[in-house]
Amino acid sequence: MKKILINVRYWMAPLLIIVTLVSIIMGGMFVWVGVALFGVGILLDTLTMPFHPRGAGFDDNGDTMGIPALQNAVMYLMLPVFVFLQVALAWRVMQYVDGTLFETVMFGMVPIQMGITGVELVGATISAGIFAGIGIIYGHELAHTKGFSFVISRLIMGLSGASHFSYAHVYNHHLELAHEDDPATSPRGRSIYRHFWLSHMGQSKFLYKMEQTRLAKLEKPFLSFENRWIRGYFMSLPTMVLFTWVGGAVGIAAMFLVWTISNFELEALNYMEHYGLIREKGQPIDYRHSWDNSNLFTSWFFIEIGRQGDHHDRGETHFWELDVVGSPDPSWGYFTEFTIALIPPLWHAVYKKKLATWDRDFATEGEREIAARINDQAGYTMPEEHDSYAKI
Repeated sequence: MKKILINVRYWMAPLLIIVTLVSIIMGGMFVWVGVALFGVGILLDTLTMPFHPRGAGFDDNGDTMGIPALQNAVMYLMLPVFVFLQVALAWRVMQYVDGTLFETVMFGMVPIQMGITGVELVGATISAGIFAGIGIIYGHELAHTKGFSFVISRLIMGLSGASHFSYAHVYNHHLELAHEDDPATSPRGRSIYRHFWLSHMGQSKFLYKMEQTRLAKLEKPFLSFENRWIRGYFMSLPTMVLFTWVGGAVGIAAMFLVWTISNFELEALNYMEHYGLIREKGQPIDYRHSWDNSNLFTSWFFIEIGRQGDHHDRGETHFWELDVVGSPDPSWGYFTEFTIALIPPLWHAVYKKKLATWDRDFATEGEREIAARINDQAGYTMPEEHDSYAKI
């Protein structure tokens, strides 16, 4: 029973994604459920801030408490769920464009409002975007696999126009994190809004150049289906065709809003996981080069993606086997931290102190020298008094 409960706790996100899907199908005021659930997430994340559970762990025989077949099945099944989420939104777009008459029909015990207003369509689109973005956690987990699972990762990310992530994350971010050669690591002083665009485009550019080099060595043309950068964008083509077909300009606008929200969430995670941390080029990646996040709600909702220190040490380790390894921890969860990041002056005021503590307690001498230069550029220079430092 204990093993079942440990595994079921990681189903929080799938259940809320399905609830959001059903709410969009029901229509009316229910289309705002996804937005409301995000607000509830911020509240629960803040309330559970003092609680930092361990991962799934192992039993007395040393066997994992995670159930691999069960967890993998959930991740694979999320692909069709995200497809249905897009189809449900496209259906609502089509109703708006066609001017479908308003009436309520019963589908079993579920009331469904036919027809949708402009305001409701905005709510449905934002709700879909928020929970399409949660697909990141599954696309990320499966990106560290090979074969069929890796293709599922690419397809999940392709639904948001970001199939390049699967390659860039493994072959760029995991090799270059905390260095300027990693577009996913935000330098000190950058806002989450600027990082969103620079990181997204930087990762796409990485795969573009990687394929340019790889195909040249194979003596194959860049403009071919052998190009994995091009192939990734073809994975997004069905979504583009669907929304264009059902709604023309309105459909395209809805699709881009979903893509913007979901990719913003992706880059927000990158932003929070390594913000301002520094590593000398060529030096090994250590636990100190990631901000860990072991808050209870974050750990369960984001399937332990916050255990970044262990993840970057053991990239192919299943999420349920990751644990606390001594990386610096801001002590609050991702929902709470995301809210702070949306207000750049507040974010910088907080992290100016946290990074001063990191420089003092975690950085090597070489990293401190780099930090001193960057701090001057970012306005992060701190006085020497002890009380100027923040607890990590």
